[in-house]
Amino acid sequence: MEKKKILYISQEIMPFLPETEMSHISRFLPQGIQEKGKEVRVFMPRFGTINERRNQLHEVIRLSGMNLIIDDTDHFLIIKVTSIQQARMQVYFIDNDEFFSRKAMLTDENGKLFDDNDERMIFFGRGAIEIIKKLRWTPDIIHCHGWMSALVPLFLKKSYKDDPLFENSKVVYSVYNDEYKGELNKGIKKKLEYDGIKQSDIKTLSPANYQNLQKIAIDYSDAIIQGNEEINPDVLKHIISSKKDFLEYKNNQEYIKAYDKFYDNILS
Repeated sequence: MEKKKILYISQEIMPFLPETEMSHISRFLPQGIQEKGKEVRVFMPRFGTINERRNQLHEVIRLSGMNLIIDDTDHFLIIKVTSIQQARMQVYFIDNDEFFSRKAMLTDENGKLFDDNDERMIFFGRGAIEIIKKLRWTPDIIHCHGWMSALVPLFLKKSYKDDPLFENSKVVYSVYNDEYKGELNKGIKKKLEYDGIKQSDIKTLSPANYQNLQKIAIDYSDAIIQGNEEINPDVLKHIISSKKDFLEYKNNQEYIKAYDKFYDNILS
């Protein structure tokens, strides 16, 4: 029987970024699922805080070179890769000099959200999907981690709904306690109006605060996982009211086995 394929799209993965519950899960979950006999691919942003030399990142020329248009502007897509040797696992990095060269992840030195985080997350989400297309690798499950990946379910269910590569893919979204303060750029809704996405599809993003972004991710996902023991109560309420397949929080000793069973149940 052919191995099931799991695509991980994560905001943060250790050891490339500091340890959090999200970066820990995003590091060890793919390895654990791979060891259980599934095939995995892993994507994350190449934030400027990541030391390329120490982590032995190198550009994949055959995958780089595409332009993604956001708000009528071309943005050059660069793909880098490295291996986590002890896990026998590759990690692909979505990169662009304009979006990811700064020596910070999501906020400036004063803790203020970068004004272009909306475009950065659009670029990251669409970039990961386009590279999977280029690899001609058909994922059975696409599992997203962190709010930087929150638009991926929307893209897959709207912009790529007629793409045969994804027609049978199930989208899982993990909700963490990665809440940001304030709102994303007010122009985000206009920038999302392309390739099958209408204003009515994203009306929830008014305003583009954390809770509403999570609701968009939940609404366009097939199943939800609670990644942290404590998450935003408004978001949790929305998960429950959605009546979608929902896996409650699992600790470090049980989450790999539980997630693997959850994937199997979704695909059965």
